[in-house]
Amino acid sequence: MRNIITFAMTALVAAVLVPRFIDRMPPAVSAPTPTAASLAAPTAPSSSPTAGPRSVTIEPDWHGHFQVDAIVEGRQVPFMIDTGASQVVLTTRDAARLGFHPAPRDYTVQVRTANGVARAAPLRLETVEVGAVMLHDVPALVGAEDVLSDNLLGLSFLSRLHRFEYRDGRMILEE
Repeated sequence: MRNIITFAMTALVAAVLVPRFIDRMPPAVSAPTPTAASLAAPTAPSSSPTAGPRSVTIEPDWHGHFQVDAIVEGRQVPFMIDTGASQVVLTTRDAARLGFHPAPRDYTVQVRTANGVARAAPLRLETVEVGAVMLHDVPALVGAEDVLSDNLLGLSFLSRLHRFEYRDGRMILEE
């Protein structure tokens, strides 16, 4: 059920917001099929040395998803990296932990999911930090109650990086 809801929210956000970001997306990178070795238990993101660009390499979890603990507004928040999501999307629970409490009238963005149409509230995050990579003023959405089970780290964060790619079974983010 969690996967269906995640897929649905991703599809909805992508359908609404991808046109805004399509010309800013880096070139596509073909990804090899994950092997049993690459689907091993996840490890914490590793940062590159301080010389050169700041980057982070993320190992997939046992499902093949890229889960990270980001620092948002100074607080740790779990995310699934989703290159198909147009925006960073927060659950209502995690948005509330960060001090965002959208009123019903704030849910002005209509998104389509596999489960139908849902609403989301737009907001801007002052800082989003994944390992050594930090961005400021990141557009985001808060999914309506029970629409989303995971926070999604989408293109409103990823497209602002110098590059992001899937290589050798790992996700690499470079500022």
